[in-house]
Amino acid sequence: MTDPFMALLGIELRSIGRGQARLSARVAPQHLNIHGSCHGGFLYSLADAAFALASNSHGVTAVALSTHMEYFKPAREGDVLEALATEENLGRRTATYRIEIRRGAELVALFTGTVFRKEADGS
Repeated sequence: MTDPFMALLGIELRSIGRGQARLSARVAPQHLNIHGSCHGGFLYSLADAAFALASNSHGVTAVALSTHMEYFKPAREGDVLEALATEENLGRRTATYRIEIRRGAELVALFTGTVFRKEADGS
């Protein structure tokens, strides 16, 4: 399960389960910013893709209400990054997720997000 934007960025699905997802991507030249390190938008997109897959893994359409991203360490060209999404809270109408962006054991960035869970009738 991927989407065209994930494919464009080179993001690969490693695993998915109820309320969780694990993705990976190698930082390529097109992912770099003006300083030569990984662009924050690429890190955000990697985390957001994991967020989307984890939050939609229950068979109920989930759409983002809010997100927050903290950047801790720079990533460089050639680095292999993993996005590890875990469900922190699952409610009837909302759910909150934590997504860690890691380079091996090192925490590069942290994303948190909350979704609105739509009902089957589309509301």
